Amino acid sequence: MKILVISASYPPAHSGEATNTLFLCRHLAMQGIDVHVLTTRQNWGMKDLHITVHPIMDAWSWGEMPRLVAFLRGSAPDAVILMYLGLMYHYHPMITFVPAIAKRMFPRVPFVTRYENAFVGADPSRTSVMSRVFRKLMVCWAGTKDVAYSSGTLLRDSDHVIVLCERHRAMVVEEWPAVSGKTVLIPPPPNISVSPSHNGEARRRGREKLDIEKDEFVIAFLGYLYPLKGIDTLLAAFSQVRQQRPGVRLVFIGGKIELDVPGGETYYDKMRDLARELGIDDRIIWTGSFRPEEEEASLYLHASDIGVLPFIEGIQLNNSSFSSMAAHGLPMIVTQGRVLDPPFVHGENVFLCEPKDVNMVAHLIMQLIDQRALRDHLRVGIERFAHEWFAWDNAVARTLEVLKVNSTV
Repeated sequence: MKILVISASYPPAHSGEATNTLFLCRHLAMQGIDVHVLTTRQNWGMKDLHITVHPIMDAWSWGEMPRLVAFLRGSAPDAVILMYLGLMYHYHPMITFVPAIAKRMFPRVPFVTRYENAFVGADPSRTSVMSRVFRKLMVCWAGTKDVAYSSGTLLRDSDHVIVLCERHRAMVVEEWPAVSGKTVLIPPPPNISVSPSHNGEARRRGREKLDIEKDEFVIAFLGYLYPLKGIDTLLAAFSQVRQQRPGVRLVFIGGKIELDVPGGETYYDKMRDLARELGIDDRIIWTGSFRPEEEEASLYLHASDIGVLPFIEGIQLNNSSFSSMAAHGLPMIVTQGRVLDPPFVHGENVFLCEPKDVNMVAHLIMQLIDQRALRDHLRVGIERFAHEWFAWDNAVARTLEVLKVNSTV
């Protein structure tokens, strides 16, 4: 059984979408699936057995459509998964017509689009006049009914659309209401290798690598650093905490993102400068990028006491940083945006606060520092949360069910 995964972002590229794709492919391969990945030229993969990487694409533009079509024809997959985020494909509309192309070539082959984020689709207005003319021709070829401006034929011609949180589901349904019946919620499980605790041995090793004393209290942030992550809020809150709880450390596990996120290029350096201005840089550890398939990041999380994710848009089930931290049983402080997925319950499995609320983040951190029983209570809740929503076995089983693929090959 052969599954083709199409993703512009794949290791060694540094982005959450690259690691999400890598771990999905690995877990599919563990089920006995013959996994092939069509990706961008520089993304040659991690030399995994049972995963064949085809790094043959460049800009994912109209000029490369013949190459993509030829690859599809030669590949002859039994099922196709398209990992979609407009940013990954430079907001170009070409990729949004791939479901229509695949269905013309292989009418009975399941085609599933997984929306990594529903906020940023294609933007034909960014392309040249000739590109927009070609898109109109493609619309005529694909059939004009229900072809959306930003998502092309993704919603209409995909057999199912996987969304990673309820807010994304609402957004794709708003764009094309008829897609409601074929959307499936499958939140992303951890996209790092989770090392076993071994009765505190992983914690000891992690603290040794970070050069952290046994009695120091460690706050962790996991993920790539760019403006929507709210790092400035965390730094300002940590500055307050440091004044009242001197034996505390802050660890940023992650580095710069390689996708062209607005402000992302300089944000990491700006946050380092801000930490120095606040006089707290001596209590902060910046680990930089890590290899998700290795144990380093997991050891750092085992070494930590709590996690804080002060996202500007609020926490959602699609945040793989959250699922990775939850897999380590970390009590967490997270922000609540305009829409909150039902599994998040304040005081039961997370502490919730408003985005950019420096004083509240500081207050909640000090509560968790001072009250071990409260940390233990949240740890029980987050472990239950992780088991119910972020288990890889469940996610892969549901993905294969959506693809109508039998994994016993």
